[in-house]
Amino acid sequence: MGKIDKLEMLKDLVQDAIDKGATSVEEIHKKIADLPFETLEQAGLMDNTLKNKHNQLLSGIYNTIRTVNKQIGDFATDIFEKIEDGKYISNVIDEIDEKQKK
Repeated sequence: MGKIDKLEMLKDLVQDAIDKGATSVEEIHKKIADLPFETLEQAGLMDNTLKNKHNQLLSGIYNTIRTVNKQIGDFATDIFEKIEDGKYISNVIDEIDEKQKK
């Protein structure tokens, strides 16, 4: 396995860890935030509207994190592909040069 393949595999592992981490943190964040919302609701001091807006905002933030993570991963993959293409082109040119020298 070449260096580029190893880098691509490492990139995939990091990208997956960030994605799963963001999802886990989002779930924990919502559970922690639910505690005061539920207390206020039980006391009759608040309806579900604020809690729903909070959860929508929270989901938007964590979705943005996951989206940026995916875009960075896609960008890295494109770079790895360009490096591999460049190596291939360089090898083909070297072969042509060698044939022309003979």
